[in-house]
Amino acid sequence: MARALLLHGAGGGAWEWTVWQRVFAAHGIAAHAPDLQPDAAGLEATRFAHYLEQARTAVRTLARPRLVVGASLGGLLALATAAAEALDALVLVNPLPPAPFASRLPRRAWPARVPWATTASLAGTRAAVPDADDATCLAAWRRWRDESGAVLAEAYAGIAVAEPTVPTLVLAAEADADLPFALTTEFARQLGADVLACDGDSHVGPLLGRRAAARAGLVAAWTLQRLR
Repeated sequence: MARALLLHGAGGGAWEWTVWQRVFAAHGIAAHAPDLQPDAAGLEATRFAHYLEQARTAVRTLARPRLVVGASLGGLLALATAAAEALDALVLVNPLPPAPFASRLPRRAWPARVPWATTASLAGTRAAVPDADDATCLAAWRRWRDESGAVLAEAYAGIAVAEPTVPTLVLAAEADADLPFALTTEFARQLGADVLACDGDSHVGPLLGRRAAARAGLVAAWTLQRLR
């Protein structure tokens, strides 16, 4: 049985992977989705390295064959994990790109604590995930969490990561309002990765949108084919 580590994005949590875990299980892939934890000194003191060490520790517990799947910030963490740990496959879902591609992301000033949980609204969640149904939007609105501004500042400044040497699949959402589709696909080509263009999906649509199960099924099939 293949094993998968699923890494969520900034402001999210393991709950984002519920659909994917069910689909993966139906395909014979055991998927573990941890909640990334802030540093003991607090969220404001948390750095990219703190999350990366958690990802690396988690992947070491998985028997092989094993893959890491990461979304958004989790995609960057997955890419960095692949550079440091022995994987058999890698899947990136609308990943924050590493250096030098990160230099082309919109410039943003991040507060020490990004208040996504404290300022979340149902209307804002619906606007962020227009391809999700009402029940999913309601659940997501209640579960967003605050994030470390320092982690996001590091990611947007550019993390230097070695290119993966294992089979890699990149999901690129064509309606992603956070990461330009063209940038994601260009980055994927640089990696020599397979690309799955997700027509109509938002940034987190492949995980939370109405077609999340279909996206997960395609990824599971790709994984099993690559791990033969």
